[in-house]
Amino acid sequence: MGHGIAQAAAAAGFEVMLRDVSEELVERGLRAVESNLSKGVARGKVSEEERARALSLIRTTTRLEETAGCDLFVEAVPERLELKRETLRAVEALAGADFVFATNTSSLSIGEIAAGSGHPERVVGMHFFNPVHIMRLVEIVVGPETSRPTVETVRAVALRMGKEPIVVKDVPGFASSRLGVALGLEAMRMLEEGVAAAKDIDTAMELGYNHPMGPLRLTDLVGLDVRLHIAEYLHARLGSERFRPPEILRRMVAEGKLGRKTGEGFYKWNE
Repeated sequence: MGHGIAQAAAAAGFEVMLRDVSEELVERGLRAVESNLSKGVARGKVSEEERARALSLIRTTTRLEETAGCDLFVEAVPERLELKRETLRAVEALAGADFVFATNTSSLSIGEIAAGSGHPERVVGMHFFNPVHIMRLVEIVVGPETSRPTVETVRAVALRMGKEPIVVKDVPGFASSRLGVALGLEAMRMLEEGVAAAKDIDTAMELGYNHPMGPLRLTDLVGLDVRLHIAEYLHARLGSERFRPPEILRRMVAEGKLGRKTGEGFYKWNE
């Protein structure tokens, strides 16, 4: 998600610092941005000048200290509460007086991420959707202490990126994950029960309800491990059986079938 957010920001004319924990990961992210922009040029969606300008606005680093002058920090670290808290604390230790910290979490509580922060009013959810350079939605999640200026700042940024922002309360799963995960888990239970094949279940939603992508294929793109983690979190927080992870999901994650990133999930991606 990080490289996609960086691409969308640079394409909108923002100066961007793309940071990751190793040179290999930083280079992989930059190559992904270059590839996406080149595909856009080939399809006539992006001009050569726009491609060159976006790339010129992205710098890379492995040192968080080099991001000290940034105004808006958008973190896209893995969905682990303590890791997000550590990232926030590290940013607060070096950021300027008026920074905003936006978390790209898809389910974790903004209030809990901001717990212990010296400036919880500057912490907000900014949930992008994959692939970021194509998907228009940004879910702005307002924590219990998030200030109105912070919300307006990230809303303005999202609009400049060409996104459609929605504003939601800080409740488990927000709006998008709560609905999307419920649909995805039910599709898995249908597959588990032999109701229909994965492709047919997806086609039912794509053609019958005009979804651009079926829930099982989408799960493969998101990652089965990510979906399992979110489902467990929502089940624990909401206490609803609709979010209890089905056995097929647990088994596939245990077998290392995590979706596109491993080559196999509900689909075989190398075919």
